[in-house]
Amino acid sequence: MTKQTLRVMRIRPLTARISEFTLAAPQGGALPDWDAGAHIRVDVDGGDRAYSLIAWDDARTAPGQFTIAVQQEEDGAGGSKFMHTRKEGDEVQVAAPKCDFPVTPGAHAVLLAGGIGITPMISMAAALRAQGTPATLHYAGRSRDVMAYADELADMLGGDLHIHCDDDDSALDLDALISGMGDRHLYICGPKGLMDAARSRAEAAGIPADRVHVELFDNGSAGQEGDQPFEVEIASTGQTFTVPPGKTIIEVLEEGGIDLIYDCQRGDCGICQTDVIEGTPDHRDVVLSDAEKAEGKVMQICVSRAKSERLVLDL
Repeated sequence: MTKQTLRVMRIRPLTARISEFTLAAPQGGALPDWDAGAHIRVDVDGGDRAYSLIAWDDARTAPGQFTIAVQQEEDGAGGSKFMHTRKEGDEVQVAAPKCDFPVTPGAHAVLLAGGIGITPMISMAAALRAQGTPATLHYAGRSRDVMAYADELADMLGGDLHIHCDDDDSALDLDALISGMGDRHLYICGPKGLMDAARSRAEAAGIPADRVHVELFDNGSAGQEGDQPFEVEIASTGQTFTVPPGKTIIEVLEEGGIDLIYDCQRGDCGICQTDVIEGTPDHRDVVLSDAEKAEGKVMQICVSRAKSERLVLDL
C-alpha cells in the first residue's frame, strides 16, 4: 500500500483524552479527494491504525490538509499512545483515504455515534446537509465534558442534533430511537457494545439489513482478556494450525502459506466470511445477524475466534 509522508501542522486538545490533529504535505499541495465517512491509516508503533477524516462542510475535494481526532487509551494497542506523543512539526506515514462507511445518496438518515465514533459522522452529516437530505444525529457519551465537538455539532445541526449523556435524563433510549426510524437508513459508529445493541434492536424491529450501516472502532481483533489458543483445520487439505491469543485466524493461516481473500480486518465488511463445518465460533464481528451468530455456520475469520477447542473451516 502506497504511503505518503505528512506533517503534523496543528494539535488541538478537545477534551481531557481527545486531541485533534491537522496533517498536511510538508511541501504543501493538494491531498487526495475523499468521500464522507472515509478514513486514513496512519503508521504507528506496531502497525497502523485507521482514523476517520473530519470535514465540517462538503469541501472534501482537493483538500490541503487532513483532520483527524484521536482518543488516548491507556490500555490501547499503541496507536493512541503514538499519536498523543507526536508534536507539531513531526512527520507520519499515511495511506490514501478509503471509505468503508459511505452514505446512501438521497436516503433519509439517522446517524448514531458513541464516544469517539462521532468522527466519521461529522463529514457524513455535512455531506447529507449539502445534498439537502434530511438527517438527524444522535450522539451518546458518559457525560457532556468528555464528548468532543458537541458545541460545534450543535451550531451545524441545530435541532437535528440529539445529545445523550449517561449521567443525566438524556441517556440514549435505543428502543425509542429504533422504533421511530420509519424507512430511514441507520448509520452506527462507536464501541462494539453499542453496535451490537443497535443492530440487534434493528433486526428485531424488522429493519432490512441493507438499511443498517456500521463503522467499528473497538472490534476486539487484537484479542481479549481470557482468550485461549484453539486449532483450525482446513477442510480441503487437512492442514491444522494453532491460533494463539493475540493473533487472528487470518494472520496464522497466512503465515502458514494459505491464500485468503479479505479486506477490512475489523469485522465489518464481510469479505472474509467462511463456512464453519465443525466447532463453535466466538463471533466478534458486526456483520452477522444474531440469528446467524446463533446458528454458527459462518464466521468472519479476521476477528472472530473459537469457543470450542477446534474449528474445521471450509477453505
